Amino acid sequence: MEDAAARKERLRALRQAAEQAEGATGDAQAEPEKPVLRFRNYAVKDHKHIQHEQVQPAQPPKLEEPQVTKKPEEAAQEDLLVNVAPKKANWDLKRDVQAQLDKLERRTQRAIIEIMREQESQQSGANQA
Repeated sequence: MEDAAARKERLRALRQAAEQAEGATGDAQAEPEKPVLRFRNYAVKDHKHIQHEQVQPAQPPKLEEPQVTKKPEEAAQEDLLVNVAPKKANWDLKRDVQAQLDKLERRTQRAIIEIMREQESQQSGANQA
């Protein structure tokens, strides 16, 4: 019980010290200032009771149109196509499919060799007969 009583006494002393320090700094700060309300999308109807500040709507920056020095007719047709089309449009497709293409290439080569051997055997069979 003595610990609780001592704690209450310390808290009371701290409160009194805080009140004295607050009073010493000035009585004008004792009353907190009310926040100023800023309305952008709300029109206040009761101006007497609500203190507010009207905020102007945001103004987007004005963009200038780019100045064209040459007409498209003056530039070569090939230059226009080069500027519009990407240089390597299918590089990512080739990268992703390259392993499958290699596999197909090997199978194609084997099939071509088999066909050539069959044709050779047919020709040699025709020559022998």
